[in-house]
Amino acid sequence: MNGQIIVVTGTSTDVGKTVAVAALAAAARADGQRVAVVKPAQTGIAPSAPGDLADVVRLVGDLPTAELARYPEPLAPETAARRAGLPFLRIDEVCETVRLLQSEVDLVLVEGAGGVLVRLAPDLTLIDLARALDAPVVVVVDPGLGALNHTELTVDALRAAGCEPAGLIIGSWPERPDLAMTCNLDDLPRLTGLDVLGTVPAGAGALPREDFQATAPTWFTNPIPAKETP
Repeated sequence: MNGQIIVVTGTSTDVGKTVAVAALAAAARADGQRVAVVKPAQTGIAPSAPGDLADVVRLVGDLPTAELARYPEPLAPETAARRAGLPFLRIDEVCETVRLLQSEVDLVLVEGAGGVLVRLAPDLTLIDLARALDAPVVVVVDPGLGALNHTELTVDALRAAGCEPAGLIIGSWPERPDLAMTCNLDDLPRLTGLDVLGTVPAGAGALPREDFQATAPTWFTNPIPAKETP
């Protein structure tokens, strides 16, 4: 049987998506699963510099990874590709890569760029990719003021497109949350109808690998709903 595919998006950029992907990978590996991570498009990184996948490996350890396109400027992938004169990301190449890894592991995590409607290429968003892969989508959210609006808009966009939102992850939970943050823990599930699957502590991305691997499984309080993919 092929492994499960989970697409990971954010309500915006800089909400802790990459560390959340690493935490999901670490938790799955602690459960005995073989995990791979795919980053279809990486922006704002020089060709030879370490990107998001390097951060995942740094935190989790060696695992299969794949990056399909890289653009130097920190912009939406479509805009960055156009400005650099580089080829646009192709959905068929992404799907082929994910399907190949899916046949070899138990779980493939696909990390998007920014939010669900950021253009990965002309006429290509993460919603299109999730639909093509028939994969559930986990949404990483910022815990602070504004999270309710951003999260509801993201979840509504996914549902309107026929995608399955599988749950929420708080991307960076501070040691001393403010009032809005503590209220959001209750309000996010109530308003979206989705469980908060886990809460990643602020600064988790700076932990040594051994500490990250040991503690990441404890950050998840609800299981991610499984969905078989062909």
